[in-house]
Amino acid sequence: MNDVANEIVMNMDKAEDILAQPEDVAAIRVDRKNKLAAALRLFGKFGFDEGVAGHITVRDPEHSDHFWVNPMGKSFKQMKVSDLLLVNHKGEVVEGEGLLNGAAFTIHSQIHMSDPSITAAAHSHSVYGKAFSSLGKTLAPLTQDACAFYEDHVLFDDFSGVVLDNSEGERIAAALDGRKAAILQNHGLLTVGETIDAAAWWYITLERSCQAQLLAEAAGTPKPIEHDVALGTRDTVGSALAGWFSFQPLYDVIIEEQPELLD
Repeated sequence: MNDVANEIVMNMDKAEDILAQPEDVAAIRVDRKNKLAAALRLFGKFGFDEGVAGHITVRDPEHSDHFWVNPMGKSFKQMKVSDLLLVNHKGEVVEGEGLLNGAAFTIHSQIHMSDPSITAAAHSHSVYGKAFSSLGKTLAPLTQDACAFYEDHVLFDDFSGVVLDNSEGERIAAALDGRKAAILQNHGLLTVGETIDAAAWWYITLERSCQAQLLAEAAGTPKPIEHDVALGTRDTVGSALAGWFSFQPLYDVIIEEQPELLD
């Protein structure tokens, strides 16, 4: 193992120690809400917003059948912790003020109910994700970053309009089947994670990987990474810990640039 690889392993080990530190429920809730508001600000900063479309959720650490979500009609760019809504799996807003996005509830409630290991889910109508989703195919392992999704995402090709029916939410949740992401054909991207950090990072890097593939295919005939190499690379850059770790610099930057988001 070379020096660079050793450095990565050492840093990831340190991150694992941090994740393993015990926290009380109140502290976990504060951290999740802070990270959720920060992720929404980052989505706004990166141009992932499209009118009132898009939502990120994170499961409440005490009430596992409740999740925190951004209110409909509030810009990602202006989101604060105090704006977040706590919603139960019946679709009732039990804390916070604002409108609940029907599609957010339909999709996210089914995802959270389907898999207890999913702590957070992210979906938006970002430009490159929308463009790529119209092609009706999965992402190819063209780059190191794209390998995070190699054989770990799915194409959901059953678009039937705005998702307001629980049955479609159920089908999306079933299609994920333990994977970290879904390309929703003619719709956009969706990612999930064991942490809010990972779910947000998977979305950001999936959007950029879609952009890279669109550019590569427009320029010529890209050469994909070989199967075994792609799998090995996924083990490094596509783990739950790697997703969490990759989000930390973005979180540090956004709360320094926009500290009011924590209000």
